[in-house]
This record gives sequence, C-alpha cells and structure tokens, in this order.
Amino acid sequence: MKNRLGSISVVSLFLLAFLNGCKDTVTNQQVDDAVIPASKVLFGKHIQPVFNVKCTSSGCHDDETRAGSLSLTTWANVHVPGIINDYEPETSRLVWAVEGQLGSSSMPPFGYPGLTKNQIDGIKTWIKEGAINN
Repeated sequence: MKNRLGSISVVSLFLLAFLNGCKDTVTNQQVDDAVIPASKVLFGKHIQPVFNVKCTSSGCHDDETRAGSLSLTTWANVHVPGIINDYEPETSRLVWAVEGQLGSSSMPPFGYPGLTKNQIDGIKTWIKEGAINN
C-alpha cells in the first residue's frame, strides 16, 4: 500500500508539473512585447531571448540543426566574422538576413514569426556597440 501511494504521488507531481508547464519559458508574445533600448543593448538580456524564441526554438539555428551552418544558441556561436562584424551592422550578414536585403536569404523564412522593428534595430545597435558578450 505504501509503494502504491508513493507511485501515485510521483505521478501526480509529474502531471501537475507537466500541465503547468515551465515558468521560465519565454513566449513569442513576451519577446515581441519586450522593448530593446536605443543604446546599451545587452546580449544576454535583449538579443539572446530574441534568438532563442525566433531562431532556435523552431529547430533551425539550434546546436543540432545549424541551418546554414549557424547556431544562434550562444554568443560564441553568433559572433562569427562575416555573420557579425563588430561595430558594422551594415556589413553583417545577420542584419542583411533579418532585414530581408537583396542577395541574402530572408530570415526567418516564410511561415515563421518575423522579428519586430524594435528587435532588428536592437540587433543593429548591439552590433554597432561592438557585439559584446554582456
């Protein structure tokens, strides 16, 4: 009887946790509602959450899939010359992609939630400020 009650308790806790979901999961709406400042953009606070929700959670630019050979899961993975050129957003291929500039694959692809103007401006500002791992 004691083992049966213990099993029921474990199953009940699992179901409760599963039904409530993770409280630390950031949604697309939360990322879209967050305002990235016009200066002093922080990679960990402002940019990485955008990459996590818009680019990696779809299974495109995560560590396993690496679409286009690019993972956006960490600063080290993102901070690749050519993809990000410190202080030069206008020459960074990441900016070309999220702005949908000619000659670049538009990101995210059709059917996926796009980045907001504030998110694109935030990425550009972060790069303009040196693309620091902060």
